[in-house]
Amino acid sequence: MIKRSLYLNRILNFVDKPLIKIITGIRRSGKSVILQQIREEIQKQGATDDQIIFINFESFAFAHIDDARKLYDYVKNRIHETNKTYLFFDEIQEVKDWEKAVNAFRVDFDTDIYITGSNSRLLSSELSSLLAGRYVQFEVYTLSFREFLFFRSQYLNEKPAQPQDAFETYLKLGGFPVIHTADYTPAETYQIIYDIYSSVILRDVVQRFNIRDIELLERIVAFVFDNTGNTFSVKKIADYFKSQYRKVDISTIYNYLKALESSYIIHRIARYDVQGKEILKTYEKYFTGDHSLIYALTGIKNRLISGVLENIVMLELKRRGYRVFIGKLNQTKVDFVGEKQGKKVYVQVAYKMTEKETIEREYAPLRKIRDNFPKYILTTDNIWNDQSEGIIQMHIADFLLLDEI
Repeated sequence: MIKRSLYLNRILNFVDKPLIKIITGIRRSGKSVILQQIREEIQKQGATDDQIIFINFESFAFAHIDDARKLYDYVKNRIHETNKTYLFFDEIQEVKDWEKAVNAFRVDFDTDIYITGSNSRLLSSELSSLLAGRYVQFEVYTLSFREFLFFRSQYLNEKPAQPQDAFETYLKLGGFPVIHTADYTPAETYQIIYDIYSSVILRDVVQRFNIRDIELLERIVAFVFDNTGNTFSVKKIADYFKSQYRKVDISTIYNYLKALESSYIIHRIARYDVQGKEILKTYEKYFTGDHSLIYALTGIKNRLISGVLENIVMLELKRRGYRVFIGKLNQTKVDFVGEKQGKKVYVQVAYKMTEKETIEREYAPLRKIRDNFPKYILTTDNIWNDQSEGIIQMHIADFLLLDEI
């Protein structure tokens, strides 16, 4: 197993600390592997097999543990009598009222607890009240470009001469780890990704939120994917359906979008007024949990390339711990404003910078920002490496491989 050091190192800092470690993210992003690697590291530190309880709730072997009482009884009978017990629960959302059992393990026994789930609503209001101040959350994303290069080198012995040479492959195939462990054709790749999507839709959206109109749900997904990188409102979606002679209540669309967000199929990015320094409540953008999902559902469309590139950058900023917004600056926009621990970064994304009007459009908003935080313009052009006017212009592949942003 290849170590996902970006996440592993963060989580290992909390070993033996009195906080429940909650690992979330879209299905097949690698959460289960990370959980196994944490177990291995704890064993290296001296924990014995009888101090570890590891349950994968997607395994048929544990299908009988389907509620909090059964989980509590199972663990209680296996708790180590004298030393700390390490509890690992993979895809715990399969257990009804699981948060009550987890809270009881924290109170009743000497434990260190790690859980994964494919739904952001693991942190429900009830869980938050039970565990207020007693958990730390880590979100796992699909492979970054750096991880993609390492996976391909280890599994497929690929060693491109330049990062830009490999970026086109990353752009087409995306970052689900399973895709890069074998030499799949594009058709096989998109079939695997479509199956992942179908699993998420069925198990983490339809079943979990009791959605009845699956056809409407999938049409909303198609609309969002087809508008990746564009600002729009829930009303615009409703107007679109109205133009198709189908009336859909705005609250229904909103609820379906929230369900898709909770399963990490989509990410909502709010607008941020750069001058007023406030978050705006309308005309946000939606992106996908991995850009390959767009291709798997809708095929490769050249007109979506700018939105797909933005999707890649947005996820990279999130991986690095930034809160990500769309920047509004008077009548102009900045594709992304990232905030982290008092720092900011401003990013413009453009497919090509060959036209004078494109160059001016991308530079103009950044010139108006007067602070000294980094400002980037990212493209797929190889001829640009400009750092004039305090604005850094570079290939998107080089940006994704920066040690610090």
